[in-house]
Amino acid sequence: MEQAGFLTILEELEASEENSTHFSKAWSQGRSAFGGLAAAFAVTAMRKLIPKEIPMRSLMVSFIAPLPPGKIEARASVQRQGRNVTQMVGKVFSGGALCLQAMGVFGIDRPGLTVGAEPVKVHPREGGISFSDYRKRLPSFLSFFDGIWTSDGLPYSGKAARNLSFWVRHKTPLEQFPTEKLVALADIPPPVILSHFRKPVVPSSSLTWNLEFVMTPDSAAGDWFFLEFVVDSAENGYTQQSGRIYTEHGQLCALTRQCMVYFDTPSVPPMP
Repeated sequence: MEQAGFLTILEELEASEENSTHFSKAWSQGRSAFGGLAAAFAVTAMRKLIPKEIPMRSLMVSFIAPLPPGKIEARASVQRQGRNVTQMVGKVFSGGALCLQAMGVFGIDRPGLTVGAEPVKVHPREGGISFSDYRKRLPSFLSFFDGIWTSDGLPYSGKAARNLSFWVRHKTPLEQFPTEKLVALADIPPPVILSHFRKPVVPSSSLTWNLEFVMTPDSAAGDWFFLEFVVDSAENGYTQQSGRIYTEHGQLCALTRQCMVYFDTPSVPPMP
C-alpha cells in the first residue's frame, strides 16, 4: 500500500478483523513512524471497543521502540468501565514486538460547572512560510499535511527560539475519524529546541506524550488548526515542551505535553 494516506491506513485498521494495517516509509521520521500516526493506531483499536458516541477525554502515550514501515497490529483492552468513564489500553506491535503503549480515557458528558477557556486571536495564515517552502531536512510525513509556520522558531533556523507556532490541516478530509484527526495534528510539532541549531540533522524522538481534549474531538469544527508550543526545559539530552491546539476561530480544543530525547548535539548557546 505504497504512499497510502492517513484515511486509507485507518480505514484498513478499522475494518480489519485481526486489527492490522500497513503504512509506507513516506510516513516515517528516521527509523520510526510519525508519532501521531502510531498513536492513532492505538486510538482506533480502542475506539473499536467502545460506542462511538462516547468521546475520548485524554490520551497518554509511551513510545517504547521504533515502529518501522510495513504491517502493524494494534490491540486494545478495557481496563475499567464505570458509569461515566471508561479507561482503556492500546498497544501497537510490529513483527510481534511492542512499539507503543497508550492509555485512553473516554467519558460521557455530565452536568457540571462550566469555566470556558479564553479564546485567543490566532496569527493570520497570510504571510507565513508554508511547509512546502521550508524543507530543511524536515520529515517526509509532512507532505501529507498543509501547513504554515507563523513564528521564528523553525527547525534548524539557528534562531534559539523558545516558541513555535503554525497552522496545519490534513490534506484528506477525516470526518469519520475526528479523534485520530486531532491526535495526528497534535504530534506534528518537532522539538522546539531544534530551532537552536543551524545544521541538520539532530536526532530526536518522543519518549512520552500526554494529550487532553478541552472540547470533544467531534465538536472541534473545521479543517485548519492553530498550534502554539513552548519549550519548558532542555538539559542532559532531554527536553520538555507543552502546547495548545486551537480551532481556526481561536477556540482552545486540546492541551499537550511531551518529554523528548535528543542525541549527539553540538555545542549551542544557552537558551535566553
